[in-house]
Amino acid sequence: MMWKTTVLLLLFHLLSSTGTENSKHLNQSEINEELSDAPVKSQKPPGGAKGWDSCTIPCDITVKLLRDEKHSICGQLQQSLLAFGRSTRKLMRDVMEEQQKALDILSTQVTELMTKVQALSFEVQRSNTEMYSVKPVQSHGRDCSDIKESLMTVVPKIPSGIYIVHPENTDSSFEVFCEMDYMGGGWTVIQRRTDGLTDFKRPWADYANGFGNLAGEHWLGLKKVFHLVNQKDTRFQLHIALVSSDDVTSYAAYDDFYLDNETQFFCIHLGRYAGSAGDAFRGYEQEQNQDTAPFSASDVDNDGCNPFCSIENRTVESCSTQQNHTGWWFNQCGLANLNGSPEDAELNRDQRMHILWDTWRQNGIPHTIKAVTMKIRRIATNN
Repeated sequence: MMWKTTVLLLLFHLLSSTGTENSKHLNQSEINEELSDAPVKSQKPPGGAKGWDSCTIPCDITVKLLRDEKHSICGQLQQSLLAFGRSTRKLMRDVMEEQQKALDILSTQVTELMTKVQALSFEVQRSNTEMYSVKPVQSHGRDCSDIKESLMTVVPKIPSGIYIVHPENTDSSFEVFCEMDYMGGGWTVIQRRTDGLTDFKRPWADYANGFGNLAGEHWLGLKKVFHLVNQKDTRFQLHIALVSSDDVTSYAAYDDFYLDNETQFFCIHLGRYAGSAGDAFRGYEQEQNQDTAPFSASDVDNDGCNPFCSIENRTVESCSTQQNHTGWWFNQCGLANLNGSPEDAELNRDQRMHILWDTWRQNGIPHTIKAVTMKIRRIATNN
C-alpha cells in the first residue's frame, strides 16, 4: 500500500509542474486580455477550473488510500492480537496440564510414602510387642514403685517393660508397663497414645477394664488404677508427658492423685499442679474445672451438660460424642482430653477429635499433640 501512495504523490507533483510551465509561455496579449476581462473573470477560481480539478482529485485519492491502509493495518493488528490470544491460551493450557501431571505424580508418591509409613508403624508396634510383652517379667509387687525398690538391691539396672503387680486388698494380680528409666523409674503407665493405631472409641466397660497393647497404645483400666492408688498408707503422684507435632515436649504433674470407686463413676481427685504445660484439668474458669469430675463414656454420660452445653458457640449434648466418642473425666467438656486421636487436629473442626490439653499454647495457639503418656508413682507412705 505504501508504494502506491508514493507513485500517486509523484504524479501529482509532475502535473503541478506542467501547469506552471505552461503558464510561463502566455504571451503579453493574452495577459492584457486577461487584465481587460478581469471584472468578469474574477468570479471564477484563480488559475482556472482545470488547475483546481488537478489538485482536488489526487488529494481525495490519497485520503482514500490512507484510509484503506489504516483499515488494513488495524485488521492485521486485530488478527495478530487474536493469534497472540490463542497462542497464550494454548500456552496456559499446556502449563496447567504439565502442573497437573506433576501434582498427580506427587500425589501418587505421597500416597505410596503414607502407605510405607503406616506399614513401618505397624512393624514398630509389632517389634515393641515382641520386645516387651512376649513374656512379662515374673517379678511381683504392689506396683512399679514397689518392684523397683525390691529389685534395686539385686539388679544393677532394672529394665522397663511389662511386670506383674498385685495391689493390696485385691484378689487378683494383673500386668502393667513399668517405666524404670524416666525420672528415677518406678512409674506405672496408665495411658499411652502415640500413633493412633489403637481405637479409643470405646464404651464404659472397656474403659473400666482396660484395652490396648501394654507395650504400645493402651488404657490400663479404671478398676486397676483404682486398686493401685487406693492402697493402704500410700499416696501417688500423676505425671503427664506431652509431645507436639513439631517434637516440642512439655509436662503437667500433680502431687496427689486418686479415684473414687465405680459406684461413684471413678471421680478423679488431683493435688497441686506443677509443670510447663499448664493446668488444663482445672482450666481458667470454674465451669472448666475437671478436678473431682466423674468419668464419662459414649454410653455413660456424666459430663454435666444438662440438657446441653455451649462449646465454642456450638450446642453439645454429649462431650464424649463431640470428642470422637472417647471416655474421659468431662465437666461441661473442659480443656483436657488425653484420649483423643494423635492424628491431625484439622481433620474435623466441628468435633474435638484430637488430643486436647488446651493450656499448652504457643503464641496463643494450642499445640497439636501427637503423643501423650500418663503414669503414676507412689511418693509417700502415710504412717
